Amino acid sequence: MLLTISATRCPVTEFGLLLHSDPDTVQTVEQAHGAAHVFYPEANEQRCTAALLLEVDPLRLRRTRGGRTPDFASVQYVNDQPYAASSLFAATIAAVFHRALNGECPERPERVRTVLDLTLHLPAVPCDGGPGQARQLFEPLGWTVTAEPVPLDPGLPGWGDSRYLALTLTGEQRVADALSHLCVLLPALAGAPRLLGDGREADPLRHAAGWLPGHPHRAQIADPPPEGHDEDGIAVRRLVEVEGRSTGTGSPPAHETPADGGRHADAVLAVLLEENARSVVDLGCGSGRLLALLCAEPTLERITGVDVAGAALRRAERLLGQDRIDEPARLALLTGSVLYRDDRFASHDAAVLMNVVEHIEPGRLPAMEQVVFGHAAPRTVVVTTPEADSAPRDVAEGAGAYRHPDQRFAWTRDRFRAWAQRVARVHGYRVRYVPVGPDDPGPGPATQMGVFTR
Repeated sequence: MLLTISATRCPVTEFGLLLHSDPDTVQTVEQAHGAAHVFYPEANEQRCTAALLLEVDPLRLRRTRGGRTPDFASVQYVNDQPYAASSLFAATIAAVFHRALNGECPERPERVRTVLDLTLHLPAVPCDGGPGQARQLFEPLGWTVTAEPVPLDPGLPGWGDSRYLALTLTGEQRVADALSHLCVLLPALAGAPRLLGDGREADPLRHAAGWLPGHPHRAQIADPPPEGHDEDGIAVRRLVEVEGRSTGTGSPPAHETPADGGRHADAVLAVLLEENARSVVDLGCGSGRLLALLCAEPTLERITGVDVAGAALRRAERLLGQDRIDEPARLALLTGSVLYRDDRFASHDAAVLMNVVEHIEPGRLPAMEQVVFGHAAPRTVVVTTPEADSAPRDVAEGAGAYRHPDQRFAWTRDRFRAWAQRVARVHGYRVRYVPVGPDDPGPGPATQMGVFTR
């Protein structure tokens, strides 16, 4: 991924001092996820351009993300992160140009406050909101925005445009302000969770204190940290971790209200009690909404929560409280994946996949089916998933085609039932369907549930 910063009417040596780099040499800064190179493709008295090129090593990126990366097969290694300037690149800008971002220039301190004619260019920026969103975020800060959609394939114009923009910003800005705008707004364009600030030196919002409070679209960009928010919770939302955030597979979608999530959990619990389950494994338990409800039910003797994301399990621990965590005979929280055979999933009366299947790559659904229905083979399996035809009723305005940014697909009612009937037939189950929420006479309920009984 690439950023160029061009300045006119600024001596070459002074521009280099402001960015703390030498226009005559190539500077390489090693990052946990790859190598960042700073160089100057042009440097003369009329115009000086500094370039930041980030070469991402997918294997190093995967190792740095660790348990926070969702287990979606090749998506761990093959994705747009090496090419698209989103949160990962914003974190690199903040790391490489941290002294410029802080407004430091010991050799010429008076130049830090100088407004320059700047042009910033990024050839590939993910932006689901299109050119309008880019203008909405950058224009209030004094930039002239040129945002051109990148076609999916220039040779096949009928395919249309991708979600990426070639973004050019021109305006009279201080260098520190320009870098601050990029560090904070690139994640917002990419659809990352709104940032939380903690006031520390590394906090990107610390450098936005002069412009963010008055931004007309601040709600798209940042939230203040909630009262009493602990350090670990803030770290999960910090800029440098946004790209590797846990999806909390199985947790309520990002836009879903507490009432919606409670409705799903209540419907699942009602089915489990109807099936006389005494032990339950919640596969994709996320932050523990369903687990909390299960723990409050005295007839359940053994409860197991499973998630691929360590951060989600830590949130579940906080939600459930130490008293419940200290009951290992009744409650267990495990790191695991529904895509891999695991003996710990077996010997439960019931298994639940609450809003999980739609986060699995379609090509890996057979692996999940074999793990859950073939190997674990509980007496009852409960599966919930969004109804595709109800998406317009459930998607927040401007949020995209699905309830959750990590969702891989959505099934219509007919498609879900065809899948459920095939799975039941292959693995020796019967299946019935239970609506979750109001049952619309047209597309049906917003969430569909299949109850499999062996």
